[in-house]
Amino acid sequence: MSTPEFIYKIATESAYAPSRGGPTFAGMPIDAKDGYMHFSTAEQLPETLRLHFAGQGDLVLLAVRSADLGDGLVWEPSRGGALFPHLHGGPLKLDAVAWEAPLSVAADGSCTLPEAVR
Repeated sequence: MSTPEFIYKIATESAYAPSRGGPTFAGMPIDAKDGYMHFSTAEQLPETLRLHFAGQGDLVLLAVRSADLGDGLVWEPSRGGALFPHLHGGPLKLDAVAWEAPLSVAADGSCTLPEAVR
């Protein structure tokens, strides 16, 4: 499997805002509970948003450079056996974030992703 240039972190604005401009982001409550940070590839984003964020309007999408995560980036089987990117070993260093964008997901789970998602 070839590692994509970017992987994506979905967060609520309220969870991410205190970290904005700082050195790190600890992630969402599910990340703390599971002991690693969950990410999605561009192809996985629509289904992740539909399953876990339907009806939420105050989200932020972080585009993270995979290469900047080093050995902490691990690809592990998840939904249906698909390999999902997870960050082990600490918070996300925000200098790995290439860009961020606000995001809203309709009640039916549909969402228009930023054009830069690839």
